[in-house]
Amino acid sequence: MQSSATSVQEYIETLPEDRAQAISLVRDVILKNLPKGIEETMNYGMISYEVPLEVYPDTYNKKPLMFAALASQKNHMAVYLSGIYCDETLRMNFENEYRASGKKMDMGKSCVRFRKLENLPLDVIGKAIGAIDMETFVLITKGHKKK
Repeated sequence: MQSSATSVQEYIETLPEDRAQAISLVRDVILKNLPKGIEETMNYGMISYEVPLEVYPDTYNKKPLMFAALASQKNHMAVYLSGIYCDETLRMNFENEYRASGKKMDMGKSCVRFRKLENLPLDVIGKAIGAIDMETFVLITKGHKKK
């Protein structure tokens, strides 16, 4: 379910009240933990957190490299975490911390789905967002690990 909103505020305003509140709170956690240089935009019909093209222009689709995203889908809300899914250790740490939170984990290929805010461990999401800096993310994307 993609949105045609052109701004984050417009996107949030188009959501039902309960989803707008949940998305806003998750967004606050993301913004508090977002690595330096990553920009919040609207892309792919959702709130997207991206590496600017000036930093990494060599993407396959000529769009900014997505680091994370936040969306309200038809049957759930989702946090996309490309930053941790690009590194096996980060992904495994995230999954272990999520399970340790006692919350039920509903994961897709690169996202965590949730129906209600109380089903999402916000501290674990915040830690995942801040787990890798922009430079390392770009290097891993290029196929190199930062030494």
